[in-house]
Amino acid sequence: MTEKITAEIKSRFYVDAACRKAMAADMREEKWWTEDGKVLFRFAYKGSDYVGILTGETDENRSIAALLVNYFEGELDRLADLSKHDRWRAVLLGEGTVRSVYRFLSKYSIKNGSCFALAIRVPRLVDEAMEVLAQYSEVSSDAVVKMDESTIALVRYTSTEEGEEYHSSFEFGEFVAQFLKEELGIDAKVGVGSTVKEIKDVSLSYTQAANALRYAETFSVRGKVYSYREFVLIKMIEELSSHKQEEYCAELMDEAAREVFEDEELCLTAEEFLLSSLNVSETSRNLYMHRNTLSYRLDKIEKATGLNIRHFSDAVSFRVLSVLYQLLKK
Repeated sequence: MTEKITAEIKSRFYVDAACRKAMAADMREEKWWTEDGKVLFRFAYKGSDYVGILTGETDENRSIAALLVNYFEGELDRLADLSKHDRWRAVLLGEGTVRSVYRFLSKYSIKNGSCFALAIRVPRLVDEAMEVLAQYSEVSSDAVVKMDESTIALVRYTSTEEGEEYHSSFEFGEFVAQFLKEELGIDAKVGVGSTVKEIKDVSLSYTQAANALRYAETFSVRGKVYSYREFVLIKMIEELSSHKQEEYCAELMDEAAREVFEDEELCLTAEEFLLSSLNVSETSRNLYMHRNTLSYRLDKIEKATGLNIRHFSDAVSFRVLSVLYQLLKK
């Protein structure tokens, strides 16, 4: 995030700038100050406090620092002019500051509390899906927000009351997918984010839910409901630089191994074997494949990659290689 903010400052104001997360010592009364030949200024961005650093203790940089403070604070005024629906969308995208979120909650008397977000991808009838979800949510404090032409966000408040209908966020995601199927006949895909303590943090949950959808689509994961927890490994590998990914791929994968990941039949077999908890009988049933054929394919994978995915440690290594290959391919 700091790299993104630094790039934005440089592109908008043409200055030699840097940015870092604010520390306790930065929480002073003044919003900008000078230090060691630099001009520093504190500002809030997407719910977090940062310090911008301009190289050179000059009058020009002092003026730019004051301007930048006003620029970032102006986001509060911009968000205040949005409709309730668009304000919800901004909150889910992490736009604005913590203060702007609290202003929004107060203005519309919106409940603040523990909640999680769903990202719902609908192949068609998005407006109709919005309508039926909104009607369902009228009996609760939940919020339904159209994020784009095929994605709906649903903010679901959690409850500690006895008799809670859904025992987990994932179960609620399954309910939403089934509800849309029964009401509109559409096959929606649902990403499920983590539970957060307050609305100011719900952007984290929505980001996780949206990423779960993206990963499921990228890796052709079966099912209709996906939790962000399923994709922790993918997220960790994706966050490596492309250079590092290529380095690992070159180090761990020779030409024979690459041929395995380019073979759709072998990849499907390996994927089903991993999803079936390395159980040969279950994999054979799911693929309608004779055990000998399955064994032959597993042996072929082992010969090409050096990994016997019948063993847990090799199966994990194979999964890492598979993720690396697909991320670089995409």
